[in-house]
Amino acid sequence: MTSVPHHLAIVMDGNGRWATRRFLPRVAGHRQGLEALRRCARDCAERGVRVLTVFAFSSENWARPADEVSGLMDLLASALSREVPELSRQGVQLHFVGDTAGLTERVADGLRRAEQATAHNQRLVLNVCFNYGGRWDIAQAAAKLVAQGREITPDNLDGAMALAHVPHPDMLIRTGGELRLSNFLLWQCAYSELVFTDCLWPDFDGARLDDALAQYAQRQRRFGLAPEQAQTLAKHTLAQAAPSVAANPAVTPLVAAPRAVA
Repeated sequence: MTSVPHHLAIVMDGNGRWATRRFLPRVAGHRQGLEALRRCARDCAERGVRVLTVFAFSSENWARPADEVSGLMDLLASALSREVPELSRQGVQLHFVGDTAGLTERVADGLRRAEQATAHNQRLVLNVCFNYGGRWDIAQAAAKLVAQGREITPDNLDGAMALAHVPHPDMLIRTGGELRLSNFLLWQCAYSELVFTDCLWPDFDGARLDDALAQYAQRQRRFGLAPEQAQTLAKHTLAQAAPSVAANPAVTPLVAAPRAVA
């Protein structure tokens, strides 16, 4: 297998604690967390990651203190106008994944405009999960199939998920020292490699990303197979990819090969 995950997912945890330790309001930690995300997107693109999915705001975060939620919404609104042009210049294609029903029209419109402005980019897909929950995602996918009169099967559910436009994450990193998924990508991370770090998200940098990538490179992804079977599958997948890469080694397809094992 390649030493770099095609799709990396991150639970960006620790913003509030980073601020509290510095006697700052929690929203200051979120501002610093945005800077960390800016660095991470650049570092991922430079290292060959093609899809980055981050957990920005969960459906459960509405229960946090009102001033923190309000500050997050203001931060999102300002970030959209300030960051999108630069992200577009860097070749980043933005997708905002989650339930937009709870957002103000101003914020929801900003998300749509950001997606439209970056839709042509091909260097890195950046999925920002906002007002997202893994249980919500599974439920909305099932409801979509019912409305279409389609059978609820694993394959059909997979195609109805909010992240159906990208392959499943190869690796998930959670910062902040907690050892749980917290309702993030429950369906998609069934076979993702998990990496946990005590580093608070605002302090996450290229060196810590490289540490996580080094862990990933040492693992064998089995998808329920025996080790020998997994090794054969990995060789077969690389062989299938070789002709297209050889034809143009400077170009890597934005969307990975179909999921060989569910």
